[in-house]
Amino acid sequence: MENATARLGSYKNHAKNTETMRVKRHEITVELRKSKKEDQMLKRRNINEDELTSPLKDANGQSPVAMKVEDMILAMKSSDPARQFMGVQAARKMLSREQNPPIDLMISHGIVPLCVSFLKRFENPPLQFEAAWALTNVASGNSEQTRTVIDADAVRYFVALLESPTMTVAEQSVWALGNIAGDGPVARDIVLNNNAIEPLLRLVSETTPLSFLRNIVWLMSNLCRNKNPSPPFEKIQPILPLLARLLHVNDTQVLADACWAISYVTDDENKRIQAIIDTGLVSRLVSLLDIDEPSIIVPALRSVGNIVTGTDVQTDTVINAGGLPRLAKLLEHNKNNIVKEAAWTLSNITAGNQRQIQDVIDADVFPRLRKVLVTGDFKCQKEAAWVVTNATTSGTPEQVVSLIEKFDLLKPFCDLLNSNDARTVKVVLTGISNVFNLAEKLGGTSSLCLLMEEIGALDKLEALQNHQNEEIYNQAFTLVDTYFVAQEDENLAPKQAGGEYEFTGEVKQVFEF
Repeated sequence: MENATARLGSYKNHAKNTETMRVKRHEITVELRKSKKEDQMLKRRNINEDELTSPLKDANGQSPVAMKVEDMILAMKSSDPARQFMGVQAARKMLSREQNPPIDLMISHGIVPLCVSFLKRFENPPLQFEAAWALTNVASGNSEQTRTVIDADAVRYFVALLESPTMTVAEQSVWALGNIAGDGPVARDIVLNNNAIEPLLRLVSETTPLSFLRNIVWLMSNLCRNKNPSPPFEKIQPILPLLARLLHVNDTQVLADACWAISYVTDDENKRIQAIIDTGLVSRLVSLLDIDEPSIIVPALRSVGNIVTGTDVQTDTVINAGGLPRLAKLLEHNKNNIVKEAAWTLSNITAGNQRQIQDVIDADVFPRLRKVLVTGDFKCQKEAAWVVTNATTSGTPEQVVSLIEKFDLLKPFCDLLNSNDARTVKVVLTGISNVFNLAEKLGGTSSLCLLMEEIGALDKLEALQNHQNEEIYNQAFTLVDTYFVAQEDENLAPKQAGGEYEFTGEVKQVFEF
């Protein structure tokens, strides 16, 4: 398990190690970074909505056409173009069933290479279209099913069909490539290595129909997606200027997929973050945080969060674009995953320099963050705790004191010591240690000890001395032994008064809280 010290050391601007100042991904935040299917569909099956109930109903709406899979294959193998079309259309309809399409059955009968051969029939666009549709739905299946399409050399023909004069054929090819690229980094790179980017970019113009544009942007997002490895940067870099333009399209799906693409690119090294910044899209990206549409806010927020894991200069692009007031507002969002990501983003900003921490203070973030610490979902509280700990690590003495005196964060922060999550307890203990170190320098240890007792934090620290986690036990024991036991000894030490010694419980009030 990753300990709190390791995570703190890898946060940007834990300045004792300049080589590891910039945070990337950590196990502790992997849940924030996972791209779930509800966030964006990896693959999409093309279903003819007019035929959802039974794809093989005849024109009179009667029972399905009596055409077995074997008959479909025989028709497709015929030299008669009309029969070929009838066979592939029947196969396509069967693969378009809403529930449980027989993908494996069709593969076992050899439909994939037959459909790929039809992609070459440029003299017959309707046949190309039906074949492309059938293959799209095969590629919408699992990785093994998608692999049959790749192994049949379909990708290069789909790329060629991006330049088809028949728009429906080009659009269906975009859809098929989107399903293939969405299968993972290997399949994605096969599409990229077949030079899909240039013809894809040429499909976008002011006259591109919205439905077509949505599929194009979705394909782009899948081409930017996945890590280990990430897509070759030289392959996806030409997409970036178009993504910047797409952020101004007034369509929820286009905006969401464009933001997802940006989030994938920025979820990497600073060079890629800078390439995104250089397109000039940060201001627009930040403004999207104001849109009352979670499907846009989530990827936009994730993109902003990734950008602030970069250098201080890169982080400043978000701050200068007005990101902090919007992040503060999102701490009050009714969706916990948005609150959590907003807090995660802010934790990277408070891991920056002291001016950036002051910007966070001035943006009225901490009163809202306090509410998260008091009443928020635990996952949100955990990220909020990191905001505080990072600020106590990198902030000025005045800034750290303001967290306690002005914003009254100490009690809700210390209340997380009762958490069952060891990582969170370590984070809080680190923040408490930072505050005590500062109090010691300013001569305010006694005052801080009193405050810790008043808010019940001392009891929690003492209880942690029985914790099964050795690191937590050691941190808690050190705090109690260094500050509270030593303070008791100091207060009880005999002082000479008029030739006699007396005990006093008087506490210095140098460091006011």
